[in-house]
Amino acid sequence: MPKSRAVCGILAAGLVSAGALAACSSSNRKAGSEQSQAASADSSADTAAAGATSAAPAAAPQGGLTDANIVALLDAANKADSSAGALAAKKATNAEVKAFARLMMSEHHALRAAGQALAKQLGVEPKAPERDPLAPYVANEMRTLQSTAKGAEFDRVYIDNEVSVHQAVLDLANQARVTTQTPQLKELIEKAVPVIRKHLDQATELQKKLSPAA
Repeated sequence: MPKSRAVCGILAAGLVSAGALAACSSSNRKAGSEQSQAASADSSADTAAAGATSAAPAAAPQGGLTDANIVALLDAANKADSSAGALAAKKATNAEVKAFARLMMSEHHALRAAGQALAKQLGVEPKAPERDPLAPYVANEMRTLQSTAKGAEFDRVYIDNEVSVHQAVLDLANQARVTTQTPQLKELIEKAVPVIRKHLDQATELQKKLSPAA
C-alpha cells in the first residue's frame, strides 16, 4: 500500500506541477514584455507550455491548463486505463478483478469516445502540457503489468495501480472542471467525475480484499 500511495502522490503532484508550470511561464513572459503581450500570446499559442497565455478566454483558464491540455490528459488517462483493463481481463485470476477489468475497458472506452467527439465538435486539438505527468507513469504501468506473471500477485499489482491512477485522474478532473471556461467541456467532466469516483471506490474495496493482511 505505501508504494500505491507514493505513486499516487507523485502523479497527483505532477498534474499540479503541469498547471503551475504553465502559469509560471505566463507570468515570466508578461514581465519580460508587457508592451507586446498580445503579440507574445499569439506567437506562443502553438506551444504546450504557453497554452495558458492564449488570447481566447476558453483556452487560457486560470488553472494554467488549456482546454487542449485538459482534453489530451483525460484522453490519455482513458486510453491507458482501457488498455490496462484489457490486459488484466486476460491475466487476472480473481473473478472480481476480472469483472472490474472488463468494466474499466467498457466505461473508459465510452468516456474516451465522448471526449474525442466533444473535442471534434469544439475544434479543440488535444495537446499535452510540456511536461506530461501521465506519459511516464502510463508506460511504467504497462511494463509492470506485462512483466508480472498471472496469479494473486498480478491481481494485487493491477488493483494497486488502479487505486493510484483513479485518485490522480479524479484530482485532475476536479481541477479541470473549475479551470475550463468552456461550458460543454465542463459538463462533460462533471458527468465523468462520478464514474471515476465509482471506479476508485470499487478499486479501493478490491484492494482491501486482496491485501495479504485481509
